[in-house]
Amino acid sequence: MNEWLEPIFRVVGYLGPSPYLRAGAVILLFLFIAKVVDLLAGVTMKRMLQRLSGSGTTEAALTIGHRTVFRTVALIGLLVATTTADLPPRMEALMLALVKSLLVLVWVGAGIRGGRLALEAAGRRMEPPAWARPTTAPLLRNLLAVFLVLAGAYAILIAWDVNVTGLVASAGIVGLALSFAAQDTLGNLFAGVAILIDQPYRIGDYIVLDSGERGQITHIGLRSTRLVTRDDEEVSIPNGIMGRAKIVNESGGPHVKYRLRVRIGVAYGSDIDQVMAVLLRIAADYPDVCPAPEPRVRLRGFGDSSVDFELLVWIAEPALRGVALHELNCQIYRTFAREGITIPFPQLDVHLRHWRRTSGSGDQDAPSPNLFV
Repeated sequence: MNEWLEPIFRVVGYLGPSPYLRAGAVILLFLFIAKVVDLLAGVTMKRMLQRLSGSGTTEAALTIGHRTVFRTVALIGLLVATTTADLPPRMEALMLALVKSLLVLVWVGAGIRGGRLALEAAGRRMEPPAWARPTTAPLLRNLLAVFLVLAGAYAILIAWDVNVTGLVASAGIVGLALSFAAQDTLGNLFAGVAILIDQPYRIGDYIVLDSGERGQITHIGLRSTRLVTRDDEEVSIPNGIMGRAKIVNESGGPHVKYRLRVRIGVAYGSDIDQVMAVLLRIAADYPDVCPAPEPRVRLRGFGDSSVDFELLVWIAEPALRGVALHELNCQIYRTFAREGITIPFPQLDVHLRHWRRTSGSGDQDAPSPNLFV
């Protein structure tokens, strides 16, 4: 760096023996250089930021870039001026540490504002990446701010010649102790981050867990996920469990529609064509059944007492499953009764075999000990 500044020292050397005059000249010269560099950097940054969609984003990024470049060059000039002012050693060390701290603060602030701006710009895309979605952007923004603040604090301590070896070692020991003490909590936190990034479910989705719980997601946090069941009971599940569980997302897939299966059995001897036509007519007349995909009827098997059919319909959302199943079953029962279609119930036929026995008083019919059921 001294080689780069040698021409500047040579120029200010002609200003005379006064160190304060030379320092003032260095400050003015670097302010001029800062302005020139700011203008050149502004043109370059504007070309690079033309790919951003929003003009507001471009203007904000240019503002951050202008301020950061100008302040950086100006503070470098202040560092050079401090070394040319022939200050007492302690005063010079104090000024150098102060200016270096200001440089660190400038870049930490620019990094935090620039990171937030980049997240906002990425989140406004038609298909934002996983790290820029509304559910993950706040987390990433906070993590970036924490990292930059810690890095800035470390740099400031070094600028003030503070021995950070002991602090880093102590922080490592404390972090190790906390990791063992809060192992479950940290596991839930990491699982929450993975859920927010991977997004196996979103707020408003209906999910079914492998343990049997079914409900609508109302909150996705870093520690737990909450869902409300159809009984209006809120269930809070740690994210560590959610990360290992098998989850059926009824609202996932290409659309939010939910396929409802209505099972019905009819008596043997019924006209199966009539049964299928009646079921399709019932589905077509029900307002909550979606026209596409079309309802369909399938003969699933032959039971002990009935021929088993299944009516397959699509409803608008999983939340309508209970009421739609109820109303379709009611309409099927009424319509089958009008159409003369019998819905059977299990029956048992008992057959008795009689045998004749001869006794002293004459012939007498007696039931056989063998009963066939």
